[in-house]
Amino acid sequence: MKTLVTHNGAIHGDDLFACATLSLYLEKKGEEYKVIRSRDKDTIEKGDYVFDVGGVYDPEKNRFDHHQKETSGARENGVLYASFGLVWKHFGMELCDGDHDVWQKIDQDIVSPIDATDNGMDIATSKIKNVREYNATRTFLIFTPTWQEDQASIDDIFREEVKNVKRILKREIDTVKSDVLGRRIILEAYNNSKDKRIIELENNFPRYLYQETLSSLPEPIYMICQSRFSKAWKVEAVQGAPYTLKSRKPFPEAWRGRLGENQGLAEVTGVSDAVFCHRDGFLLETKTKESAFKLAEISLKTKTKKSIWHLLTK
Repeated sequence: MKTLVTHNGAIHGDDLFACATLSLYLEKKGEEYKVIRSRDKDTIEKGDYVFDVGGVYDPEKNRFDHHQKETSGARENGVLYASFGLVWKHFGMELCDGDHDVWQKIDQDIVSPIDATDNGMDIATSKIKNVREYNATRTFLIFTPTWQEDQASIDDIFREEVKNVKRILKREIDTVKSDVLGRRIILEAYNNSKDKRIIELENNFPRYLYQETLSSLPEPIYMICQSRFSKAWKVEAVQGAPYTLKSRKPFPEAWRGRLGENQGLAEVTGVSDAVFCHRDGFLLETKTKESAFKLAEISLKTKTKKSIWHLLTK
């Protein structure tokens, strides 16, 4: 049985996630393990994997502390490694089945923020005074005893929260694997498109996935795919850039907020099976793929006031 050793006392996101990563790694290898929280020198020396304690970073000996005077290094973006990052650096690839894109995405979105916090680095500034986003690690750390509660059970709480973190981390990895594959399929569709302003996707991927992917490319203006929830086809305007909601070229003002024949969408567009156009002009639906392409092509030729796309290409 392998022994995982980390410090006792207060629980942090760093040691919690590092322990979950090592646990998943050993479980994947079919090895049994136990978790010990201690600062005892002999216990640390006997540990098979030691993290966030011990004052040593030596991956060959499975030592992953970052508190010693000799730095454990930093990423290219400047974020210092904490113990979670060091453990992920050496064992995360195994959990991602060797896919570097998956490993990198997890490091960027989950590991780096936790490492930065543990190292006292500010990586985000709130736009609204005294208001911050709810920290994901707090959903686990909230179960640690308050100063008014008995601390005797804190080691048991740590082990219990490691189980919860394992579930979340495994799900994050599975989701990123799916996203990475989806992004590759979207890029393939883009590369195979004759008119790169209109991209047809055979799968109805999550909105964030195709928007982030297509908006990072210069040409796409509209995305077309069949709805997951009906037989309708949808056309969606591509955002001006990742992480913005402003479309490159919204649909014409005259189309917006209309429903089919009842509110004149078919009449104003000249397409008989046009079903719906969102009032903000970023989404419309039709009954057939042919009509979806037709409306996208009509919209391309229509001048739109204050088009983000026009500003970008001016």
